[in-house]
Amino acid sequence: MSVRVFLVDDHAVLRDALKVLLEKHGLTVVGEAENGAQAVQMARSARPQVMVMDLSMPVMNGIEAATEIQRESGTPTILLTMHSDEQHVLRAFRAGIAGYVLKSKAASDLVQAIHEVIRGNVYLSPGVSGTVVREMLNKDAAQSEALTLRERQVLQLIAEGKTTKEVAQVLGVSVRTGESHRARIMEKLEIHETAGLVRYAIRQGLIEP
Repeated sequence: MSVRVFLVDDHAVLRDALKVLLEKHGLTVVGEAENGAQAVQMARSARPQVMVMDLSMPVMNGIEAATEIQRESGTPTILLTMHSDEQHVLRAFRAGIAGYVLKSKAASDLVQAIHEVIRGNVYLSPGVSGTVVREMLNKDAAQSEALTLRERQVLQLIAEGKTTKEVAQVLGVSVRTGESHRARIMEKLEIHETAGLVRYAIRQGLIEP
């Protein structure tokens, strides 16, 4: 049977190109989304076998979305990204990403990555140093991140310029809850102004500078 793939990228032209590539190799694209939040919702009914997801997207980035999807259904995710630096690679694999493919290598690597992930293997584009991943996997325990998943979602929305009311609407919570999240984030990070939160979000790869 053909492998069922779900595509997530905020650029429709790239999604179209990827769909053509995958279907040419006998894979089935069962759904598409333009951001991580849409992907989480739509994947529930589409029931893909693997997610192919951009890393940097508005509203919810690929790592946060992949974490939620994996928690709900166990569906593995392949990140498709232009970032090959240590910070992004380590963060992705600590979050349980199954594959990491550079966009510049998508035409040659993506189909192979999908088949490897379906077999339960981890795939890493040749353009990314495997040393980085081995270093991470060999550590006795990775240091826990300061923020919870929900707090990281709130931080990304704040860094994108959304007000507390808008954050609450996106997440489906009360304004008071949104304010509480914002206050805890500032307390944990010891950052007390929005500009500082934006700079931190950029360093963490939650948004693009």
